[in-house]
Amino acid sequence: MQYTRLGTSGLKVSRLALGCMSYGDPSLGTHPWSLPEKEGARFIAEALDLGINFFDTANIYSLGSSEEILGSAIRRSARREDVVIATKVYEAMHEGPLAKGLSRGAILRELDASLRRLGTDYVDLYIIHRWDYETPVEETMQALHDVVRSGKVRYIGASSMHCWQFVKAQYVADLHGWTRFVSMQNHYNLLNREEEREMLPYCLEEGVGVTPWSPLARGKLTRDWNARSRRTEGDPIQERFYGPTERADREVVRAVAEVAKARGVPLAQVALAWLLQQPAVAAPVIGATHSQHLYDAVAALDLALEEDEIARLTEPYVPHAVVEYV
Repeated sequence: MQYTRLGTSGLKVSRLALGCMSYGDPSLGTHPWSLPEKEGARFIAEALDLGINFFDTANIYSLGSSEEILGSAIRRSARREDVVIATKVYEAMHEGPLAKGLSRGAILRELDASLRRLGTDYVDLYIIHRWDYETPVEETMQALHDVVRSGKVRYIGASSMHCWQFVKAQYVADLHGWTRFVSMQNHYNLLNREEEREMLPYCLEEGVGVTPWSPLARGKLTRDWNARSRRTEGDPIQERFYGPTERADREVVRAVAEVAKARGVPLAQVALAWLLQQPAVAAPVIGATHSQHLYDAVAALDLALEEDEIARLTEPYVPHAVVEYV
């Protein structure tokens, strides 16, 4: 396993983060394809054996049961001080007008609930899952600063927002001497490279570590375009992200397949290797519901693509419309 600092922070993470959205009670929330505790814990233990120390979840994943599975698995398989746990806040965990968002009350309440489910007294990285258009950013940033000062959170991160919003939040933190974000978790892969326009250059300039979600485009970059799975059948978001640009996206997947065939490796390794070679990327958030997913991801760390291969992978790309992450 390879390790890196998350941006210019002192937090050292594995160059792969295991995304735990795939693990949770399938009867809860909106992920009917998620794996229950026994199966999920097996993948977490396997990731630890491979040297992965970075685990990403969220309060909303399977309505908290993902956090419960992760916390339980970590307690059984590792020392707390040897792992980096990231979780998120924003989505509503119950009914009512106060349930959702990044108000001071929501952040304090949901952090304590996440800590209880995880079975720990701190999280290493607390991420705002989305931008809150209804709460002043000053209120959000001060609350995040306060939970860092309390010791319940070590670092803070952000996810899926416009670059101007991220810049504004960092500016507000600087203006008041509050804690800055050290990471950005955004949608970035060979099928969606819009973050190369503004967000990635900004993160490089400011020393923010990028931890892309959906690095394999929800599996689109790992198999034939028309292949179906339990995940694709229950995941309407795929159509929102990749439906409008299907013709060009098919060509990107074809290029990945050609490079993979020439290299004699699975498509997933090529797609991840490309992402890992992008200078702003610290640790892609990978999903794993089969052991091969983990082994392909680890193998990608040692796959150095040549310039002509990178050109072949990126040439078919066409601009994608901005998708609002609400």
